[in-house]
Amino acid sequence: MTAVPATNDLESLAALLACAGFVAANEEAEELLACAGGDVELLGRLTGRRLKGEPLAWITGSVSFCGVQIRVDPGVYVPRWQSEALARRAVERLPVGGLAIDVCTGAGVLATILSTARPGARVVASDLDTRAVACATANGVEAYCGDLFDPLPHGLEGCVDVVVGVVPYVPTSALRLLPRDTFAFESSLSYDGGTDGTEILRRVLRSSLRFLRARGALLLELGGEQADALGDDLARLGYIDVTLLVDQDGDARGIEATLGETCRRAP
Repeated sequence: MTAVPATNDLESLAALLACAGFVAANEEAEELLACAGGDVELLGRLTGRRLKGEPLAWITGSVSFCGVQIRVDPGVYVPRWQSEALARRAVERLPVGGLAIDVCTGAGVLATILSTARPGARVVASDLDTRAVACATANGVEAYCGDLFDPLPHGLEGCVDVVVGVVPYVPTSALRLLPRDTFAFESSLSYDGGTDGTEILRRVLRSSLRFLRARGALLLELGGEQADALGDDLARLGYIDVTLLVDQDGDARGIEATLGETCRRAP
């Protein structure tokens, strides 16, 4: 492996990271330098971890998301900037004193953004991973451990204004196409969405019926042609005003749907 830098030099560190294939080398170098706080030996250790592919957020302990610094503990899914548009749209749909659910919360990033922007609202979250729930709780999130909606407190049924989530949506066959270091550190459970990637998305569509109020919003991250694949389910379950959320390149990043007045409530 390439040797780590011996000095606190931004240019040298950025060049080292760039040679190792890190696209945002300058930004990453700045974060590593800030985290090391002038300790050259510590910087060397931190840089060595990054060169092995460990997520930067695990090394520095946090990530900036929608302008908010979010704690990310080792082992917890690292939020991506591509999810920021979903978070901002969820904020727009959440009333000042409303109620929201964030499923598969990870570090609690979406829930944190919602609570920060709507301090008068109640935001609850869930995740299967105990490490994620602990991290989200440390970020001030009301988080519960369990599968999707199962662990949430009673009394939320039919009252929720927004259900939002970055759930696993990568088709199982496409997991091998993810960056080679991904599963050396992160769990496939954070990515694997089943055969076509919509298995968990479909479960959220159905289960949200029990919690959303009429005209409540469902916002989910997805990719590829998955919005089209979910079209029949959305219509059958009573969701209306379905909108595809796209990034600046026109690529699908999520869907937004509103629960109609005549939806088919889940038992």
